[in-house]
Amino acid sequence: EVQLVESGGGLVQAGGSLRLSCASSGITFDDYAIGWFRQVPGKEREGVSCISSSGGSTYYADSVKGRFTISSDNAKSTVYQQMNNLKPEDTAVYYCVADPINVAALCGGYYSSAFAAWGQGTQVTVSS
Repeated sequence: EVQLVESGGGLVQAGGSLRLSCASSGITFDDYAIGWFRQVPGKEREGVSCISSSGGSTYYADSVKGRFTISSDNAKSTVYQQMNNLKPEDTAVYYCVADPINVAALCGGYYSSAFAAWGQGTQVTVSS
C-alpha cells in the first residue's frame, strides 16, 4: 500500500519559516517524482514544487520561487519543502503527491486525477 505522510505544518508569522516533510512507504522511491500542491477552500489546487525521481530537476511555482526549496533524502524515502519568508497568501493545506508516470504534469504544476498517491495534507497558516 502506497502511503505519503506529511508533517511540519503549523502557524507562523509572516516572514517566518517552516519545513514540511513527506515520508513515503510502499513505493520504490527512486522511481517516483514527488511534489507539493496546496489548496485554499474555494480555490483550485496549486502546484507548488516538485522534484524528479533522480533529484536532478526541480519545479517551483512563480509564487514561491526564491522562497521555497524542495529536496529529497533517498535513504529515508522522504521529501522536504523548506519554506522561508512565508506570506499570508501561503496559507493553505499542503499535500504531498507522488507519481512515477505523470511527471510532466506533476513537475509542471498541473493537477491530474491520475496521480498515483496523495498524502492527507498538512495545514500551514501564516499570520500577518
